[in-house]
Formats: sequence, structure tokens, C-alpha cells
Amino acid sequence: MRIVFFANTDWYLYNFRLPAAMQLQAQGAEVVMVSPEGPYGERFAKNGIRWETLPMDRASLNPLREAVTIKHLAALLRRERPDLIHNFTVKCAVYGAMAARLSGVPAVVNAVAGLGYVYASNGLKARVLRPVVSTLMRSTLGSGNSRVILQNPDDAEALTKLRLVREDRIRVIRSSGVNVERFQPASGRADDAPLRVLLAARLLREKGIGEYVEAARMLKERGRNVEFLLAGTPDYGNPSSFQGEEVQAWHDAGLIQWLGHVDDMPALMASVDVMALPSYYREGVPRCLIEGAASGLCIVTTNLPGCREVVTTHGEDGLQVPPRDAASLAALIMQLDDDRAQVRRLGAKARERALAHFDERLVIGRTLDVYRELLSSDVLAAPRPARTPTLDCARE
Repeated sequence: MRIVFFANTDWYLYNFRLPAAMQLQAQGAEVVMVSPEGPYGERFAKNGIRWETLPMDRASLNPLREAVTIKHLAALLRRERPDLIHNFTVKCAVYGAMAARLSGVPAVVNAVAGLGYVYASNGLKARVLRPVVSTLMRSTLGSGNSRVILQNPDDAEALTKLRLVREDRIRVIRSSGVNVERFQPASGRADDAPLRVLLAARLLREKGIGEYVEAARMLKERGRNVEFLLAGTPDYGNPSSFQGEEVQAWHDAGLIQWLGHVDDMPALMASVDVMALPSYYREGVPRCLIEGAASGLCIVTTNLPGCREVVTTHGEDGLQVPPRDAASLAALIMQLDDDRAQVRRLGAKARERALAHFDERLVIGRTLDVYRELLSSDVLAAPRPARTPTLDCARE
């Protein structure tokens, strides 16, 4: 049995889908990773997984260029003859489903982790694209022998209400999973040490980056000794991204410590107390939040789709802040600075939730259950342990 994983970056496949690929191979399937060229793809070979490239520009709107991408993907699928293709992100789901139809792939799984920029932004480009994307999704996502995997029930309700996918084709699997053995709580930091807060994400406005920096400014003006760390890089293919010069200016002003791309995320999380993501993006389930929860950090986020899968009740398993509200974010962080016992209590609850809901072994098992719905072969019936992936870096 052969299964293709298709995404718009090799970085995504390497950091988020390598454990699932290795589990599939341990159970007798061959997995082929497909993405545009990039610096991470060559690392698949270290884990015994083949990688194929195709021409694709994730930011392109040129119809001819997009048609070439679909043509190349269909040709690749005819050559590989997979039993199933698993597509990740909206664009890859649409193109992968089209190419699968053209090449006769018998089963398709489309994973949409959040509705993203097109549905989150009110900018002109997003408003123009929305009806086009909706039409494409409606005609491809749930057609034929397929399933759509979403990460939260809010997205399931939205896609059903918009009639983009039939309800019976949707499966909700919360998050892409986290290695709870790699991300573990560190020994407690001293109460008299400065509170260290981390935001780790692509540097998009909708992730609440601006509000985070403004909260840092407010606390600095009040003389609070709180350290605000920012891990991540600009997403130059996204019109909502902050530019590197802007972020460097915040760093130079002493408002934040900009770390850029971080290779060793478990070590970074072991050095901080709080994971903050004041997002108003249409998230799936944010990776940084489940990694922070697994690390036993106190989670501060919004009560919006995706984020509320991690913090379900304010004050019980984390703290919820109103979106676009830097003052409320600053007030919550001051509250945590004054009450380190609360930081520890909420961090312990976050770890409990990560173990119960976001362990990547649970997520992979539920994903394989979806494959079994579509495949007649029993090659995936007998679970076998996969070896530990060889990882050179974690995430940005």
C-alpha cells in the first residue's frame, strides 16, 4: 500500500507529519512526501521516507501557473499510483482532490487546519478570494471516496453551514498532535525570577503579535520586570505578515526579545513560564499552544475557534483574553506575575489536558481510523510501534 502526503511546504511535512508517516511505514505502508522544493525535504531520507517535489507557489494567483501545478501533481500521482492521498491546507486540499480525480486515486483525505487568511481577514484580497475558494472547496473537498479532517467543531459547523462539505464526510481530530515525551514540564523556576512569557508563531497580525508587543510596552511603562519573548519568522508569502524590520525595531527598543527561528523548542519552553497567543486568526488548534500545554506552561489565549480547544474554561486550564485587547492581555500577565502559584496550577492543568487530548499517538491513531474507513485493505489493521523520528529542528 502506498500513501501520499501533499503539503505546500516541506517544512510543514517534516515538522508536523513525519511521526504519522513513520507509523504508517511501521505498519507496512509506503509513504511518499510531496511538496515544493525546500531545505527540509532532504531530511526525510534519514528516516527512510521518499520525497518528491513539484512546482508550486503557495502565494500565486496566476491561473496558468496553478493549472501547471495541478497537471504536475496529477502526473506524479499517475506514476506513483497511491491507494490514498492525504492533502494538508486548503489550497493543497483543493489541488490534491482535483489531481486525484484526474489520476484515479481511489481515496482522498483532506486536512484543513483552520480556515486561515481567506476567511480570517477582512482585507480586499481575502474578500475577493473568499467566493472563489468557497466554490472550489464545495466542488472538491468532500467529493468521491473522501473524508475531510478538521481540528475543531467550530470549523466543522462553519463548513457545513456554508455547504462546503457534507456533514457525514467530516471528521474532527483535535490538533496535529504533540510528542508529550519530547515536550515535558521543566523543574519550577524561582518565584523571584522575572516572569518569562513566550509567543511562538508565524509573525502574522491575526496571531495577536501587535497586541502582544503593546502589552509588553504597557508593562515596561509600569516598571514590571517581565520578559516577553517572540519566536518565529515573517511569512513573506502572506499579506498579513509583519516585516522583519518592524520586529527588529521592537527588539531594539527593549520591548521583546525576538528569537527568530528556533531549532530547539522543548529547551526554549523549559526556560519560560507562560505561553501566550492572543490570536484572532481562524486557527485549527495552534501548535504552539499544545506544545506549551505539554510543557506544563500556563496558557493565555483567546476564546475563539481552535484556541478554546486548549483553554476550555477561563481560570481552570488556562486564561482567556478578549481578542484585539492589549490592555486585558497586559492585566492578565500582571496577574500571573503577582501569583506564581496560579502559574504553576494552570500549567499542571494544561499538561493534563495535553496528555488526554493532544498526544500525537492518539492523533495518529484517529487519523489511521479515517484511512480505514476509505481503504478496503487491512494493511493498517495491526498496529506496530514506529521508531523515533530523527529531528534536526522543531518549529518556527
